Amino acid sequence: MDVVFYLVPGLIMAGALFMAYRVLRRWLQVRGAWNSGLTAQGRCLRMFTTTHGGGHDTHVRTTLHHVYEFTTHDGRQVRFEEEDGRATVLEGDLVTVYYQDGPTVVATAHEPGQLKQAAATVGLLAFLGVVVVFCVGFMVTFHTMDSGSDDSGYSATLP
Repeated sequence: MDVVFYLVPGLIMAGALFMAYRVLRRWLQVRGAWNSGLTAQGRCLRMFTTTHGGGHDTHVRTTLHHVYEFTTHDGRQVRFEEEDGRATVLEGDLVTVYYQDGPTVVATAHEPGQLKQAAATVGLLAFLGVVVVFCVGFMVTFHTMDSGSDDSGYSATLP
């Protein structure tokens, strides 16, 4: 039964570390697209929203999505979807797309705002770090308390 006290925090840590990886990876991709110097005129093909929550009188979160298409400098057509874009961009609007060339093109239609994005990324990584530290602390505390007692439930101390 003690395995639960290691398994649950371990799973929470794995989830937090995976989220940290995804956040850091996306930050580096967007930063690379902004710093590449490559831009193209893109068109918003579709705009839609998704909602999460709302069951049992809980908070509802609505996310705005845009689907963009543009042509790279070497003539490749690229279509991508992006979350949390400007609400003023509608289907058919032209936008500036910042992209990083390569075998897989990384693109964004978000305006460059490296300080804002870096602050949000660091804040999220700090929160995820606190979650990992809490889980490790919980497991160490449980292990310390568990190893100090025998099967009878009484503390095993030697004179």
